[in-house]
Amino acid sequence: MTANTAPDLLDFAPLGAGHFARIEDKVAALMRTRETVVTMQGEALLPLEACIRSAVRPGSTALNIITGPYGETFGGWLRSCGAEVVTVSAPFSGAVSAEQVAEALRANPGIDFVSLVHAEAATGNTNPVAEIAAVVREHGALLMLDAVASIAAEPLLTDEWGIDLCVIGGQKAMAGPAGVSVVSVSARAWERIAANEQAPRRSYLSLLDWKERWIDGGRAALPHAPAQLEMLALEQAADRIAGDGLDGVIARHRAASAATRAGVRALGALAPYVVRDADAAPAATTLRAPDGVDARDIVAAALAADASVPVQAAGGTLATEMIRVNHYGLDADREVVLDSLAALAAGLRALGVPVADEDGALAAAGKAWDAVISG
Repeated sequence: MTANTAPDLLDFAPLGAGHFARIEDKVAALMRTRETVVTMQGEALLPLEACIRSAVRPGSTALNIITGPYGETFGGWLRSCGAEVVTVSAPFSGAVSAEQVAEALRANPGIDFVSLVHAEAATGNTNPVAEIAAVVREHGALLMLDAVASIAAEPLLTDEWGIDLCVIGGQKAMAGPAGVSVVSVSARAWERIAANEQAPRRSYLSLLDWKERWIDGGRAALPHAPAQLEMLALEQAADRIAGDGLDGVIARHRAASAATRAGVRALGALAPYVVRDADAAPAATTLRAPDGVDARDIVAAALAADASVPVQAAGGTLATEMIRVNHYGLDADREVVLDSLAALAAGLRALGVPVADEDGALAAAGKAWDAVISG
């Protein structure tokens, strides 16, 4: 950054309580909620951990649904709160069904808290939240949803689905900042939190502190200095989505996913990691590398062909077998998808891996994109 551009990020008037509240309202509208929201000054792991530590008490029983690495993280937090944890999981190549959840609830009637990730960008799958939420609501448990990778990429109907704690971040499909995040809290979730003697107080993790010092006071005075740049960026992201139309933004992400999957199938050398199209997350498409070929080498070769494409290797134990094509925000774009497919084809050829039909792959991708956008 040069001296000429630095003042653009430095010389702002203070962000007042009224402006902060208006930003919250814009994000709540995208979440389709009229419940109270708390905008926490940190990445989305902050409110996710805050929700669990606030709502889960020692001796309770929680159901943790795992379809990727974030679900695994939630299980550790739940256990550290003293909860007995029942786990329902699915292969990272698919999703959990509502019937699996219903079976776990029937077998464990004492479950009073359920944690679920809507879409796992790390593994490229998405779960049927509306159906799962209906089962959880009938059982009477609280439902916490991680919607960080689904907000603005696929429908999120927080109130209609009966989600008690819904956490979003701005850094993926919203194409906004990572430094602030939002959680909506239902009335019954607030009741549960208030009754939990172990809920954090006088802590950065405390939802109750935010409620008492911000919400209960009519959002008239901020409890501390806000993360001003991140809040303003979050507002711009919400305004851009509102200007483009949320349905249109969601359609672009769905089109990017469908086009990538269609193009990869035509290439022949790669395959979608998530098997069923219905289980594929619109925010990111994961691909399975050919047997005997390291996914990291394919990514490196693809980026050598075109460094601009949003292609990366997966992390952890999946790094050698999984490739991820991100569709976050502005990368949910027809030309970006086509460029990504072309770069992957070039990378495969550079490694001596045969590619069936690059032209056919690009044509299939374009056709799939158009079908979603026009449909």
